[in-house]
Amino acid sequence: MTVDLVIRTDRVVVPDGGVHACAIAVTDGAVVGILPRDAAVTAEHEIELADDEVLLPGLVDTHVHVNEPGRTDWEGFASATAAAAAGGVTTLIDMPLNSIPPTVDVAALSVKRAAAAAQCHVDVGFWGGAVPGNRPSLRALHNAGVFGFKAFLVDSGVSEFPPLSSSDLADVLADVAALDALLIVHAEDADALAAAPACDGRSYAAFVASRPAAAEQAAVERLIAAARVAGARVHVVHLSSREALAAVNAARAEGVRMTAETCPHYLTLTVTDVPDGATQFKCCPPIRDATHRDALWRGLADGDIDLVVSDHSPAPPALKNLDDGNFGTAWGGIASVQLGLPVVWSAARSHGHKLGDVVGWMARGPAQLVGLTSKGRIALGADADLIAFAPDEAFTVDPTRLQHRHPLTPYAGRDLTGVVRRTWLRGHEVYSDTGGLLGEPRGRLLERVDG
Repeated sequence: MTVDLVIRTDRVVVPDGGVHACAIAVTDGAVVGILPRDAAVTAEHEIELADDEVLLPGLVDTHVHVNEPGRTDWEGFASATAAAAAGGVTTLIDMPLNSIPPTVDVAALSVKRAAAAAQCHVDVGFWGGAVPGNRPSLRALHNAGVFGFKAFLVDSGVSEFPPLSSSDLADVLADVAALDALLIVHAEDADALAAAPACDGRSYAAFVASRPAAAEQAAVERLIAAARVAGARVHVVHLSSREALAAVNAARAEGVRMTAETCPHYLTLTVTDVPDGATQFKCCPPIRDATHRDALWRGLADGDIDLVVSDHSPAPPALKNLDDGNFGTAWGGIASVQLGLPVVWSAARSHGHKLGDVVGWMARGPAQLVGLTSKGRIALGADADLIAFAPDEAFTVDPTRLQHRHPLTPYAGRDLTGVVRRTWLRGHEVYSDTGGLLGEPRGRLLERVDG
């Protein structure tokens, strides 16, 4: 066998979650051989991983707010994809809101693709948006290759992306079902939030009380009822509460076509980690107490939560109200695309999980959600998107080493385990922890492929 690249290592995480000694052969950007470690292979480039490294498939992050164009001062394709590559994320799907225009019609999708062209360090796909009044655009967006549609059931925080009413939701789900598409939903209930005590100040406890778990549960139950009638495929984003998880499980048991995700911050942080005024921790739904965190870990262990993604949602420091620490008015969003793997792995190993479990949640699961069969696994014919990961190397998070636009993160100063040493995109090394980003951006813009 003569190939472009062969990587030899004592430890490769394969699709069934097992770890084996292998030689991974790559030609034309795809895996063409999974061979015994010392197999005779002639390659233009041969790499042998260090004894403390494991070869993983590149992660797939289906929940990233890139914000370009329109709010590129918040983030952008160059900076977001650089951070992704440094974090071992080789594919991301960009959310349709926070950019201007939002991705709610084909013209806006074209603007988004033009903005992304030639500056992406990893592969990038796009969600479309479902907002009041854009039903006539859904089929065209679907045909243009978006991976599904994002909707809010509560104020999104930006006026150009309003929430769906109950009647809007029913209509959109009927359209989504007719397309056999996917609707992904930010599930908090506006009435429940209006009834909760308001938050205006530095108290994190007051902020959590202003976005109670009951609001998430009510919205998930409303989504379930509408999806049941429509027969549509739906996905709950950033699940944070045990009650919402229980509702999802009950709906799936009765046959509702539903999946769910959670995020690193809900799995690793609790209210006791958030000082008053520390608005870098603000996100919606909020980080809750340990009973919710522990329920999410049980959901992952039992297979009730399908994937773990970042919900990378950065903003300029001024919008986080760092000066006065007012949780009521600060922008809600956590920047973490570069840190997701070590954050989750550090906690997962303490819960008795293996690297194969983390790969399932952060690579294979997200790829399956959006139908990217060539991503998220090391398998014959799959894209050679790979990570050399040192699972036992400890480090302390230094915000100055982060690649996203604003080095603000709730993980600053946190001790973590697991270092991404090298990242390959379709067999080309795009990042190393010693050399940084390597070469010109070679990420591709992806479209959904049915079947």
